[in-house]
Formats: sequence, C-alpha cells, structure tokens
Amino acid sequence: MERMLHYVWLHRIFPIGRLCTTDGCSVEVIYPGLHNADAGPDFLNAQVRIDGVLWVGNVEIHLKSSDWYRHHHDKDVNFNSVILHVTSLADCEVLCCNGTKVPQLLLDIPADVRENYDILCGHDRIPRCRAVLGDLPAMSVHSWMSALFVERMEQRVEQIMERWEACDRSWEDAMFVTVARNFGFGLNGSAFETWARHIPMGAVGKHRNDLFQIEAIFFGQAGFLSSDAISSKKNEIADDYYLRLCSEYAYLRCKFSLNPMNPSLWRFLRLRPQNFPHIRIAQLAMMYYEGKVTMSSLMNYGSVDGLYDLLDTRVSEYWQTHYTFNSSATKSSEKKLTVPSRQLLVINSVVPMLFAYGIYKSDDSLRQKAVDLMEQLPPEDNRYIRDWKSAGVICESAADSQALIQLTKNYCLKRDCLRCRFGNEFIRRTPGFMREKE
Repeated sequence: MERMLHYVWLHRIFPIGRLCTTDGCSVEVIYPGLHNADAGPDFLNAQVRIDGVLWVGNVEIHLKSSDWYRHHHDKDVNFNSVILHVTSLADCEVLCCNGTKVPQLLLDIPADVRENYDILCGHDRIPRCRAVLGDLPAMSVHSWMSALFVERMEQRVEQIMERWEACDRSWEDAMFVTVARNFGFGLNGSAFETWARHIPMGAVGKHRNDLFQIEAIFFGQAGFLSSDAISSKKNEIADDYYLRLCSEYAYLRCKFSLNPMNPSLWRFLRLRPQNFPHIRIAQLAMMYYEGKVTMSSLMNYGSVDGLYDLLDTRVSEYWQTHYTFNSSATKSSEKKLTVPSRQLLVINSVVPMLFAYGIYKSDDSLRQKAVDLMEQLPPEDNRYIRDWKSAGVICESAADSQALIQLTKNYCLKRDCLRCRFGNEFIRRTPGFMREKE
C-alpha cells in the first residue's frame, strides 16, 4: 500500500544500519520534505545527502519503480526536480523527461507497522485507536485537538469565501446564506442554502419593514406558494392567511421576476414538527424583519448571553398555531429557538463568519474573538462526542467538540488513520499490544 510507504518515509521509520541507493551510494535523510497532497511529486523540498553530497529537491514514492512510467512521470517536466525515488521494488531504472537518471532507495514497510495498521483499520467502532488514548500525554492530545480545530475553521472559511463570491462579494448576503444553511440543522441544510440563494436580498430589502411581504417572498421562493400548488388546492383551501400570502407573492414575483426553488428538495421524514421548514422559514423571516441577520448585529455582541438573546427569535401569529399551511390549528406557542439550537447557530454560523471576515480584513483581533467565543461556549452533545467521551477524551469547550467532529468526519470515517496523530501512536506501538489490552 503506497500510502503506508509514504507514512514510513515521512516518519523516518528506517531499518537499522546504512541506507543505500540501488547503485550502492550511501543515503542520509536530513529532512523528508513536506507531504504534497496536490499534483506533482509526493514530498517537496526534501534534503537528502547522497554519497556525501547534499541534495535539496523533491521525492517521489511508488511501490515499484515501473509505476513511474505507468503514471507518465517520465513525460512530466514537474518531475525533473525529483532527487530521490523511494520504492519497495526496484524493477527498472527511473529517468526524467530530460534524460536524467534518478537515484532510487529501497524501503520496505516494517511488518509491525503493517500489522498494527491492519488491526486499526479492522475495527468498525470509533474511535478505533481507543487502546492508546488513555496512555497519551495530555499535551499531545491538546496539541492535536488544537490543530484539528484550526483545520475545521479553515474549511469553514473556505466554504464561506465560496458563498461570498457567489453572492457578488456581499458579506451581508453571505451571512444570510450561512445562517440559513444552519437553520436546516443538518437534514435540510442543503435545501436551506439553495433556498437562501433564491432570495433576492435587494428586493427583500425594499420591503424589510413589512413582515407579511417578507414572509410572502420567503415562503414563495421556497416553492410553498407555487401556482401549481395553488391551482390544485383552490377548491379545498379555506386558509385566509395562505390565500393572502399567495396573492402577495404573485404580485412580488411579477414585480421582481422571482423564480422559486423546487419544493421537492425539502425533507420532512422523521422531522419533529418544530423543525419543519415552514417553522424555520417563519423564524428566519422574523429575524430578518427585526434586523438580526446582519454582519454588524451578529458580530458586535457584548457577551455570549447577548448573542443568545439576539438569536432568540419567534414566529408571527399564524405560525404560533400552525406547523404547515392549511393544517389544523394547534395550541398556541411562540416556537422560539432552544438554547442548544442557538448554540449551534453560533458555532456554525457566527464564529466561522467572524473568523472569515477577520482573514479578509487581516484583523487578528476578529479571529481571536472567534476563537475566544468558541472556548467560552460549552461543548456540543452528539454521538461523535459521546463516542470519544467513552474512550476517555473529554471536551471542555465547543472548540474541543468541533475538533473531535473534524477528527471523526475527516479521519475516522474515512479510515485515514495514517494522517492522524492518535492513529500514528497506535501504529508505532509494539505489535499485538492491543490484543494484550483486550
């Protein structure tokens, strides 16, 4: 497995004794290089002393030498910078496209590394490396979780910058789309983002002082007031609010040339009525009407409690007694967001936006404010966090829980243990230690 050979090279798990090229020249690895996940050689800017001469350049790794030609590196000028080819089977010489012969180092995957990796990947229960977690120094655990948190924030920032570009570089619009996506709370996240991108913020802004007109645009663009739906139900509809909303949307649709999304994208299966898209849209309409979904309002908070108060939205009168259109009236309820829901909105919307805006403005204080906010928030409670807690890894803040979510989704579920620091500790232990513990 080539990835394991990458692992052996990166962590310098070399055999005891003198390293030599296939031509008998001595090899000393000063620096293995920076692992390259993009196109080009596998390790960049490595430093290797070959037969006493220091070389600085790139390193390419294959299970067998002939893979060099199978991947057409002999025709790619980007591989002229390779100073060493690492392989487990030297079945041919390796030449660059300029005719230069590349020195080759034979390197095997140690049996204990292979055995521990097979044991690790053979387990389905997450975390698979629980056998070593209790023995790790607290500093090692904290260091890896800090790196994972930064990694997660960087991914979130990348997503936000893509939204910002799609929103004609409007931070206000990008904020609305980001908040809307997270109003889907997982199941309807993609549908809410699609919906938010169908909302013409310039048009809505002209009617921001009229909640009913905001609701007309919001529900209409969600596909809940489509002409097909109206015509098929005209004979059975006796809901004055719904009919007035349809009429208002028809006017606004013509006025602003609106095109609604496909309503089939919304998911209702196994959703509690409180989480129905209709309720979430009604809550967002009220937040927009009250001026809460703006960059300034969400970023100029005085405290965590102040931010929670800002996100404490409600619904208009009709939705206090309904969960969908044309349904039977229920007991009146303001249908406010729960504290855990508001916490998730802060974690997944406010903090990433604050961090992204700080990068855009080159303002370290904004980025630090985002980090401080995450460290003040309590950890999330979900199955991933509970799995790690059962293995002895305890979260003290939302920053920790976000780190573990990143670890689970991007490493554990993908069985990418070779890039995980916890997985590294497992793989490098004495073979069979896990079976002894069990």
